[in-house]
Amino acid sequence: MSVTTKVIRAILQTPTTENRSCRFVSLLFKQYLSVVLVCFLSMKTNKQTLLDQIATDIVRDGICPDLAKTATHLVPGEGNPDADIVLIGEAPGKNEDLTGKPFVGAAGKLLTELLASAGLTREEVFITSIVKYRPPNNRDPKPKEKAESWPYMLRQLEVIQPKLVVTLGRHSMGYFVPGVTIGQAHGQLISGDKWDVMPVYHPAAALYGLPRSVVQDDFMKLKKVVEQLRKEPKKNATK
Repeated sequence: MSVTTKVIRAILQTPTTENRSCRFVSLLFKQYLSVVLVCFLSMKTNKQTLLDQIATDIVRDGICPDLAKTATHLVPGEGNPDADIVLIGEAPGKNEDLTGKPFVGAAGKLLTELLASAGLTREEVFITSIVKYRPPNNRDPKPKEKAESWPYMLRQLEVIQPKLVVTLGRHSMGYFVPGVTIGQAHGQLISGDKWDVMPVYHPAAALYGLPRSVVQDDFMKLKKVVEQLRKEPKKNATK
């Protein structure tokens, strides 16, 4: 390990102050150093190692402490670390919390079926959520919880470098396509500077009242995008 890496890691491992204003500045500085460390290590390590480091940083930085206290597991996400497509939900549910894996309950089973209809498997995409801990009783994540988790979501995307982000539901959509409702934006491909975004309804919506055909239609539109992506040159994976 180089001197630069040792110094940065030493700073990142120092305890964060309890003073609110100082804690905020300290977290921002650590976020900056974390990005520097990611860039520095990217030439020497693989993407999964970088994603594992982000998960470690979430715990180390005490993100969403109230959620962490009641959660069984952190759920940072899983899948192909070099995926062209990243799917982002809102937060883990009961089954995800118990296993530490994303989308493994009833909504997860439906998601697997929907991905298959779009010509995809779970193994070739990366699946995660904005908030990495389960909110109690599966309540909606609070704005503060999403805001605190957002920098780590961005770091995951910077590591994976997907071509397309598929937002599952309104909570994750709001960070990529602000100012519109899920009813207005679902199923549409929206071009971005770093990656394109396609909002779709959360699979759970089809389990709680929304006609399943609406969600299925979103993924049939996704299938057309996937077919186009497969015609493009493959990106170079970080080995």
